[in-house]
Amino acid sequence: MRQTIKENFDIDLQYYVIVDFQGFVQLIDEAFPDGVEINVEKKMSEYIAYTLQPGVQKLDGKHLLAYVRFRHDRIGDFGRVKRQQQVVQALREQLSSIKTIPKLPKLIGVVAPYVNTNMDTTDILFMAKDFLTKDEGSLKTLRIPVDNSFTEPRIYGEGSVLKIDVEKNREALHQFISQ
Repeated sequence: MRQTIKENFDIDLQYYVIVDFQGFVQLIDEAFPDGVEINVEKKMSEYIAYTLQPGVQKLDGKHLLAYVRFRHDRIGDFGRVKRQQQVVQALREQLSSIKTIPKLPKLIGVVAPYVNTNMDTTDILFMAKDFLTKDEGSLKTLRIPVDNSFTEPRIYGEGSVLKIDVEKNREALHQFISQ
């Protein structure tokens, strides 16, 4: 993945963290024993392990994972990305209480068996603290491909694909990172 990002976007990532699905579930259940409050926008049941009903509710780890993985609606993967960004923002808001900071080492311990990274624990703690204590509203997100930078041709025998303008997306990503 690092090589692909370097080749396509001319960005050499120094660090990486990969958390598997079970690690996500464990982290959510440890950090939020009563669940994470999310407004589920519609009924979701296709190709996910649990049926989710619309409305504001508190989701445990396995239901929140189903929510962020759902992509079987009219906007497909773009809807999934939007939900993932929504959940990251909700986690930040709901984790950022003063009571959470002392729990960071335990939370990292819970998720550590499910993580592959080249970062040391001190750096992870520093970044987690920074993530939780920055000014509200300072969390910025970007979706690649950016709007108006791709087409969706249908390839006979294969289906629909995204054909992206790599240069337009490279410029958008570099601009996003430099802000």
